[in-house]
Amino acid sequence: MAISEKYSRTYHFPFSPGTTSDDRIQHDYWQCISNIPQLIHTEKLDGENNCLSRYGVFARSHAAPTTSPWTESLRRYWQLIKNDLGNLEIFLENLYAVHSIAYHRLDHHFYVFAIRENDRWLSWEETGFYAAMLDLPVVPVIKSSGTPLVKEIFEQEILSIVSGPGAFDAHDAITGQPATMEGIVTRDADSFAVAAFAQHVFKHVRKGHVKTDAHWTRNWRRARLNNEGGNYVDYYSR
Repeated sequence: MAISEKYSRTYHFPFSPGTTSDDRIQHDYWQCISNIPQLIHTEKLDGENNCLSRYGVFARSHAAPTTSPWTESLRRYWQLIKNDLGNLEIFLENLYAVHSIAYHRLDHHFYVFAIRENDRWLSWEETGFYAAMLDLPVVPVIKSSGTPLVKEIFEQEILSIVSGPGAFDAHDAITGQPATMEGIVTRDADSFAVAAFAQHVFKHVRKGHVKTDAHWTRNWRRARLNNEGGNYVDYYSR
């Protein structure tokens, strides 16, 4: 039995080309979005989904805390804040290890993208507040907007956004060539029930974004930061 619940499954927009056989698509996304007063669009980063809770640091499985080498510094940090988390579960993108995208302009290895408290996902404002309290950055915010009015214009804006390199200068981890961002996550700026996640969070992912294989963990490498040797490299080992 899992110690806590995994991150809710994020449904794809119907026009997202990066779906696989086990992905789910929110075909009624326009009806959902039309009922959301404020949207937040954030960059989908190519890392590992980690969760910090009072029970430990978790990766994909929440059956037991992770012990991977690329979460070592994160687990040291968790030791410092675990008694302050209460019912908060901090979900972040762990970029410590390079996956399919190598980012050439990183300031930090860990970026918060959502926070769950009991049966609710906190608003984006609350998410940013708690992330700042924990001295962690949030994922790059591309834009915020009100309720979109024209479906075709909305989709064209999403497609235009995902054609860029993103906030951290994305490059193909294998070829070293410049790449577009992995994708975009669009969410309700307000808080909402965990059970209603599929009606409040959506994503667009580019085709062929995953290039790692089953042997990835044997030869992984740490992502370089802008300020190597500065505050953000193994900061919590001091």
